[in-house]
Amino acid sequence: MTSICLFEKVEMNNTPISKFENLIKKEYANIAGIVIRKNESLIYEKYFDGYTKEDVLHIASVTKSVISVLIGIAIDKGYIKNIEQKVLEFFPDYTVKRGEKTIQNITIKNLMTMTAPYKYKSEPYTKIYTSDDWVKATLDLLGGKGDIGEFKYSTVGTHILSGILTNATGQCVIDFATENLFKPLDIKAPNSAFILNKEEYFAFLKDKHVTGWITDPKSVNTAGGGLTLTPRDMAKIGQLFLNNGVWNGHQILSSQWIEDSTTEKSRWGKFSYGYLWWIVDDYCYAAFGDGGNVIYINPKQEMVITIASRFMPRAKDRIEMIRTYIMPLFE
Repeated sequence: MTSICLFEKVEMNNTPISKFENLIKKEYANIAGIVIRKNESLIYEKYFDGYTKEDVLHIASVTKSVISVLIGIAIDKGYIKNIEQKVLEFFPDYTVKRGEKTIQNITIKNLMTMTAPYKYKSEPYTKIYTSDDWVKATLDLLGGKGDIGEFKYSTVGTHILSGILTNATGQCVIDFATENLFKPLDIKAPNSAFILNKEEYFAFLKDKHVTGWITDPKSVNTAGGGLTLTPRDMAKIGQLFLNNGVWNGHQILSSQWIEDSTTEKSRWGKFSYGYLWWIVDDYCYAAFGDGGNVIYINPKQEMVITIASRFMPRAKDRIEMIRTYIMPLFE
């Protein structure tokens, strides 16, 4: 009887899925959870390193793509006229420094497509995160002598979009997101996580069981990163896009915004960029976050693949993993 049990165990460990899961543990050790949906059904869900389906993780720059969704909803609801509006229209009390001209012509679209210029060479995280007004501190770095239209990826720069959402809607970002995105998709809204200095920011990144959405001293939730969600939550956002903005029979986001968000608007080398979404190839697009966080959407296969990961510098390429291992298993 014992030999039969051992034989069954060996057989089970040699299935394609068990081999894949062993590969994750060996080669992608910071992955906490993977969720796959196909044809609107959940077809695979697995958690690693002690995580469960209830645990949220910091999704890093995937937050940017969530902010893109919220900007689209704000436009749909008339809080924002259109994406061509000038950034400074939303900050009437901001004082433009003498001689500054570039900043006056920068639009929401420039922020969304990473084609706004800034007055820095490398991201000034410490300068922003130790200020008492992150939106103003970022506006002070916007513009300069650079050219509008040239691709410059900026995490701190997207925080201005949170300021725009706050001022346009009259709500803090987390409340607007809860009412118009999280609650309709049955996603548990995170609490605000106030960050007052760089030590608290790095502690947030390193915390294995971090929760919340980073919030600056003015109660503005971050746009460049800082949101925590579960892999299932991420998959719901991906499914919303596959469904052309419809969830449970309700139009949450316009199909036009989804189309515009996921078609090339700017380019960085060989990589295409929409409205805070990356275009992976002719028909797939994705939200990417540092450490290997991904919402990958394949409309042809009607698949959403989400990967949530603990922060790790120089994490292995998730798109290569999806193409090499996941798609052949589940397509």
